[in-house]
Amino acid sequence: MNLDPITLAAILGMAAVTYACRLTGLLIADRMAFTGRAKAAVDAIPPAVLTAVIAPTLLATGWPETAAGLVTIVAATRLSLIGTIGVGVAAIVVLRLAAGA
Repeated sequence: MNLDPITLAAILGMAAVTYACRLTGLLIADRMAFTGRAKAAVDAIPPAVLTAVIAPTLLATGWPETAAGLVTIVAATRLSLIGTIGVGVAAIVVLRLAAGA
């Protein structure tokens, strides 16, 4: 196995930046108290990021993934997180089998 020094430097750099972001969040969390519109905006960040990560997968892959995503979205309106995950996993397995993938 060859270890490219540039690749290793990139991985270590990304790890350091990720760790620094998490550490900074922990250090300044107590100093920042959001209220009103600012709190609503900050509370909207996690679902927005999750949607931005998941939407391309649902729309750029085959029909089984898109259909499983829709089933999972409907399940999320009725079930707990673990139930939603279970339904999503089962849906993708069944739909991929149905598609012959």
